[in-house]
Amino acid sequence: MSTNVMSPMHPVSDLSAHTGFLMRMVSNAVSQGFAGKLAGQDVTLAEWVMLRALYGGKPLPPSLLARKMGMTKGAISKLADRLLDKGLIARTDNPNDKRAHSLSLTHEGIAKVPALARLADESDAAFFIGLSDADHAALRGLLHKLINAHALTTAPVE
Repeated sequence: MSTNVMSPMHPVSDLSAHTGFLMRMVSNAVSQGFAGKLAGQDVTLAEWVMLRALYGGKPLPPSLLARKMGMTKGAISKLADRLLDKGLIARTDNPNDKRAHSLSLTHEGIAKVPALARLADESDAAFFIGLSDADHAALRGLLHKLINAHALTTAPVE
């Protein structure tokens, strides 16, 4: 026979008292809004991040791209396969190492990135419309301060 003994409830802070929870709430809303706009362009958020990571730079081996994006090589490979199928990136074999290759944007990929960047800018402008320019700049400044304080370098893709 067991007896249920009620222990006194200890005060627990409300979720809204946690800055990380609030940041996640805002981040999810911004990401979901932007993901919806990207879907109309037949691109996912992760694909956009990869396209942007390759834009304006030299071809990158998947291992370096994985490190830059904070993803596993397997995840990068799957993402690259999808973008290869869409004709937005190209895979170039390394003539000195038959197992190695690099990824780069195709002409179609290069042309698509500025249009997607405009969507990102429009999405941000629409979401943060409630903030003054000074408040928006202050928010970005605080986020950059946290990024630097914690040496965050990987791009969020989820």
